[in-house]
Amino acid sequence: MKRDFETKFAGWAFLGAALMLWGGWMLLPRHIGTYFVPEDFTAIYDQLWFWIWMYRIHIFGIVITSIALISLSTILSEKSYRVMLWPGVGITVAGSFVLALGSAFYYHFGAWGAGLTTGQSTAEVQQFIETLRLSNEYVTCLVRFGRVFSGVGLLLVGIALVKWKILNRGVGGLAVFIGCASIAITMGLPDDLETYIPIFHVKAIWLALMGWDILRHGVNLSLDEI
Repeated sequence: MKRDFETKFAGWAFLGAALMLWGGWMLLPRHIGTYFVPEDFTAIYDQLWFWIWMYRIHIFGIVITSIALISLSTILSEKSYRVMLWPGVGITVAGSFVLALGSAFYYHFGAWGAGLTTGQSTAEVQQFIETLRLSNEYVTCLVRFGRVFSGVGLLLVGIALVKWKILNRGVGGLAVFIGCASIAITMGLPDDLETYIPIFHVKAIWLALMGWDILRHGVNLSLDEI
């Protein structure tokens, strides 16, 4: 088992990603649904700067997730099973950045709209929301594709972790579950982004378990045959 600076960096990156991704989301004073509603802006404005910073932390959690996965793939760069792990990590990272772009839409218009609509009537706020409708429709598609892409990537990553016992097989199996569930829920259910929330929580747990397992046991480099 490989345990050195490289594995420590990867392990702490996974733990940091879990903390920022999940912690930033859970501490948000107001969670926006698939579409904005007038009450969103009032609630955001009441704790504007705290909401902004928690959303920033959440988005950076997505970025740190990508860093963690890339660092893990770098450790395994000389092994033959990179043929499956690298595509999985690449697709997961691509999907993660698509999700970050989708989150940036809600972050930007949530903060901007909160200040812009202060003191306006419900009808005026609703009119502002209608101006966002076309962009919002596009972003929901962007988020759904991001979840599907990252799900496909995690499926490959999980299979590689399990097949070659790179880490604890339970951690790899959980990645396979998250990948399959992300694809099934996103593509099989109506356009309601909130149905994915349970998978989001499981993904945060998986990131934490990945970090813990890497820091505690290292990475298995002994198997190299496909």
